[in-house]
This record gives sequence, C-alpha cells and structure tokens, in this order.
Amino acid sequence: MTLIQGLEVFRVPPRWVFVRVVTSDGLVGWGEATLEGHTEAIEGALQDLREKFTGWDSNNIEDIWQVAYRGRFYRGGPVLMSALSGLDIALWDIKGKRLGVPVWQLLGGKVRNRIKVYGWIGGDKPSDVIAAAQRRKHQGFMAVKMNGTESIGWIDSPAKLKDSVERVRDVRALEPLLPTQPEEIADLKNLVATPIALGERLYTRMDYRPYFERRAIDIAQPDIAHCGGISELHRIATLAEAYDVALAPHCPLGPIAFAACLQVATCTANFVIQEMSWEIHYNASLDSEVGADLHTFVANPEVFQVKDGHVGVLEAPGLGIEVNEELVRNMSAQYVKKYPAWRNPVWRGEDGTVVEW
Repeated sequence: MTLIQGLEVFRVPPRWVFVRVVTSDGLVGWGEATLEGHTEAIEGALQDLREKFTGWDSNNIEDIWQVAYRGRFYRGGPVLMSALSGLDIALWDIKGKRLGVPVWQLLGGKVRNRIKVYGWIGGDKPSDVIAAAQRRKHQGFMAVKMNGTESIGWIDSPAKLKDSVERVRDVRALEPLLPTQPEEIADLKNLVATPIALGERLYTRMDYRPYFERRAIDIAQPDIAHCGGISELHRIATLAEAYDVALAPHCPLGPIAFAACLQVATCTANFVIQEMSWEIHYNASLDSEVGADLHTFVANPEVFQVKDGHVGVLEAPGLGIEVNEELVRNMSAQYVKKYPAWRNPVWRGEDGTVVEW
C-alpha cells in the first residue's frame, strides 16, 4: 500500500486554493479546491479531510471519495464538494504518476486528439467587447464567453436586453447562464433556439438529475473544483450523455483545475468545449509582486498553448503538468501575509437591494 502521508493547502493569487498530497512512497499529487469567496471555509474542510484520510491507501480513490461524501450525515454543497475536489484531483495525479500514464488513460483512453477552448472577454462595458474578442482571436481562440447583461432587478425593463442583442451582434456568441430552478430553465429552453448552458452552481450528479430529466439544458457546465473533482465530473459527463446533453466544464480557475478538466475532456465523447482562464479579468486584480495568471505556477506552460482554438492533449503522467512547488510556497506566503482572502463584490439595485450575480 502507498499511504496518504500528508496534505498541505496553499492559498495563492489571484484567488486559488491548491492542495498538495504526498504518499508514503514519496509521490506528490496536486489538486485544486478553489471556491471563489469562501477560502477559509475550504481550508477548514480540507483540514477535516486531512485528519480523516491520513494513513489511508492512496490507490483507493473511489472508496475515499464515497467515504468523504457519504461518511457524514450532511453532504454535498459548494464547500464540502470543493474540498473533496482538491483531494480527488490530487489522488488521480498520484495514481497516474505511479502508473506512468496520464489520467485520461485510466478513464478509458482518448476519444480526441485536441481540445477546443474558449476565453472570457468580460462584457460589462459593451464598447470593450469587440476589441477583447479581436485580442482573443489573435491569441488563437475561435470562441469566447462574455456577460449577457449588466445587473438586472427581479422585475426590470425589457430595454435592459437591448444591449445584449447588440453585444451578440458584435461578437456573434452567447451562452445564457441563468442560476434558477429546473422548471423555469425548461420553460426558457422551450422558448428559444439558443442552446442553454449552465451548471457551475450544481455540485453533484444528483443536483444535475432534475435538469436532465426535464430536458432543461443542452450543455452541462460543472466546475471540476466544485463538483467533486475528476471522479464526479466524469460521472456527470456520463449521465449527461444518456440525456444527449453536451459537456463544457466551467473553469475560470487555476492551472491544476484546468489540467484536470483537460484529462476528462480527452476521454469524454460528449465534451464540446473547455473554458480557459488565461488573462481573465480576475487574474489582473493584484499588483505585480504577487500577481498570477494561468501559466504562472506551471513549469511546462507550453502544454497550454492555444492553436486554432484548441490545446493539445496532455501526455505526461498524472495531470500532465509540472507544478512549480517552490514558487507556490513562496507566493503563497507573500499572498497570505499581504492580502485577505478574495471576496466577490456585492451588487445592489437602485433601491439598495442585493442584486443576483
């Protein structure tokens, strides 16, 4: 047996939480448990997982996952599932390294030779989206994502949607991501021809089930750092395939989460496109001393090169990336000392009430 010997948590810029797991035979695996705006809660949940699973056989990923999920009376939700994601991704990284193969080989082998990606271009300021889209095209992207509207009240004017029409006309792309109930989403789907994509606030295949059963969505967007890691993302993808729903994982996060998504994308038939956080606006929110972007903590950033709207399949063992551990440790120490944990802004309407993200 190769036992879990240690689990470390690193809070790194711009808002990411990395997990480092080491085994009794010296193998190191990296995971990501980022949950934007809830960093301290994740750190606490990971401490619980450390106490629970130290000394367990690192090979038994499924048993560890099931115990972590079902071994407490209260389960699921963003905090517990994000912490589990970090551990799960790290254990898959270890298993791949131990066997000398990329994770996608352990999940059935590849079904594609390259992976389509898209970049974020904002959209809060309509005048900026054309230039941002052109920049993404120059970088090698063939698809982008942007905000459909600015903040909208519970009951608002249809005129608020006019800007959305203009933005779509300019950029020629739209994904309506509306966090609401399956019934309303199903009603919306029956009214429009545009494919409906959502899911970063759904955390397990059980959460997705009512959306699939009501034929409410066309594209599922689970977040690998929120939904239970590689294990659960792969299961959600399989369940989605049974309902003829495509997979496009949500990932405005760090390189470990992105690499984990690419592992699943490589071996998943109903995968269509992957979000990539390179130069996303969140990554530019800190000063140069502790600022970071998608490639910062990766010693082999060339594996994330975008060409003709795609990145290549990761071929190295485990997650396929080399994490710069020294930089992670140094920047984490600076970041924690200088900055509080990241918090999302709160939007308010004209009357002072909180407005939904």
